[in-house]
Amino acid sequence: RSPPPQLHEPPPADPATESEAESLQEDPRQGKRPPDVPGPSCVAETEAPVSSASVSTSAPKVAIPTSAHHFCFSLDLRSIKDMDVGFYVNCMLRYSYPFFGSAAPIMTNPPIEMRKNMEVFLPQSYCAFDFAALPHQLQDTFFRLPLLVEVWHRDKTSKDLLLGVARIQLSHVLTSEKTRFLAQSGDQCWRQTYTERVPVTDPKRPTERVAELCYFMTLEDFGLVKTQEILISESTLSTNTGEPRPGPLSQPPHNHPPETEPEPRETLEYRAALELEMWKEMQEDLFENQLKQKELAHMQALAEEWKKRDREREALVKKKVAEYSVLEEQLQKTLADLEKREKQLAFAEMELHRLQREVKADHERSVRELQDNSRRVREDCAHQVDLERAKVRQLEEDRLRHQQQIQDAEHKHKLLEKEFLQFREQQSTKPEIRLQSEINLLSLEKVELERKLESATKSKLHYKQQWGRALKELARLKQREQESAMARLKKQQQELEHMRLRYLAAEEKEVVKTEKQELEEIRNELNRLKQQDDKKQSQDSAPRTTDGHPPHLSNSMDEYLSRLIEERDTLLRTGVYTHDDRIICELDKQIREAMAKRSRN
Repeated sequence: RSPPPQLHEPPPADPATESEAESLQEDPRQGKRPPDVPGPSCVAETEAPVSSASVSTSAPKVAIPTSAHHFCFSLDLRSIKDMDVGFYVNCMLRYSYPFFGSAAPIMTNPPIEMRKNMEVFLPQSYCAFDFAALPHQLQDTFFRLPLLVEVWHRDKTSKDLLLGVARIQLSHVLTSEKTRFLAQSGDQCWRQTYTERVPVTDPKRPTERVAELCYFMTLEDFGLVKTQEILISESTLSTNTGEPRPGPLSQPPHNHPPETEPEPRETLEYRAALELEMWKEMQEDLFENQLKQKELAHMQALAEEWKKRDREREALVKKKVAEYSVLEEQLQKTLADLEKREKQLAFAEMELHRLQREVKADHERSVRELQDNSRRVREDCAHQVDLERAKVRQLEEDRLRHQQQIQDAEHKHKLLEKEFLQFREQQSTKPEIRLQSEINLLSLEKVELERKLESATKSKLHYKQQWGRALKELARLKQREQESAMARLKKQQQELEHMRLRYLAAEEKEVVKTEKQELEEIRNELNRLKQQDDKKQSQDSAPRTTDGHPPHLSNSMDEYLSRLIEERDTLLRTGVYTHDDRIICELDKQIREAMAKRSRN
């Protein structure tokens, strides 16, 4: 119901005040201070509605700009450590920031005991401030004015002692990352957080550090302020401003005689005031019920939204955990593969270094061995050349001796021929006895000559054996040198080996050529001597027999044939000569001729 109009009718309910009250009921925060005191951007104004009886009352209100935002700043001084002042400290922190709407200091309580090199957590250190301000004004203030936190030592027996001051740059929270969240009213809001450790410095010596403070601050932006004016209660106003409540203006006095006044409870003003109080109580009850219903509806919606968001977060967290598990497994597998590859690479590198060292050592050893072998081969070759030269000289001496013996034999043979001629001449004139004596003498000389011829033949066989052994030794040395050169010397010693082989071949050819010539000369000489012997024997045997061949002629032919075959086989067994060589072909030819002669004879 509406009360009758009276002199002291209250002003109508302000919708801005009701909206602000609803917002305060919808957003309760632990430790927050209600915005009874306006921020720095608020301006106090008063309105004075005039009643019909010209009596007015004024109520102070706070006007908020339309572009102002509703901010909530919270600061948590978590811990302090590394206190270095030289004595035990009952630590207490205190700060104030008038921009948040209150100049009263904020203190941690109770004081906590602290020693050197220890960290303590501060009790009752969290505080939140709700205020309205323009965003650019907030940024300018935070960048310009740091928050000074004072560290005090409280002693029951003496005055409090200021230990140090920590400067907190509030602008750091403006540069941190923004996160979105939903308020209880369903509006999108933004939150920024920042944590840091700052040094506490001595107030007298700012460069000296006495402790380290850890803090956590949060700035929440709830968007534009919906309430443009907030009614401040008289008690709050009188408490904050210290001014008395202004009373109603009294009517000017009239110049008429005084009348008798009625009872106070029977006056119209009292009745109107009573009905007004009853109407206010009823409206307050209705307002409280509406606020409770709205609060319940908002709390239910918030709970449902919270459950929904919680389920979404749980699903997202499970999904991310599964993804992170898969990524972690892949990462562990990759790390294991990398470690395995690193081990393999390290082992391969060690093996490569080992192989390089071994190859280098083998190369150096091979080079040394090649050098030693080359030197040894050169020395052996020089020694063998010296030996062969000595043998050649010995053979040359033997050949000269044999030639001398042959010359002596030829000389004797010539003498014998002369004597034989004389004997033949004398034979025709002397008697038979003298002829027989001459024959006996000649026979003795023949025996002597045969003995000398046999000794020459033996010396020749000895020479052939020596020559064959020399050829075998030469072949063996040649084969050994070829095998050692093929096995050890490779490409670097091929040229030297070819030159050595060419040199040996040339020298061997020369030696073989010389020996062939000597053998040919000896063979010719022997053939000539044999022919002479054959002639003598034929002449001697001519008077005795005319039909058959003498027996010693066939024996000499067999000996000559066997000697040729033995020489050929000896040369072939040395391995130096083959059937295609000239000397072997020549011996084969002589053997065929001897066999032909034998068959004819």
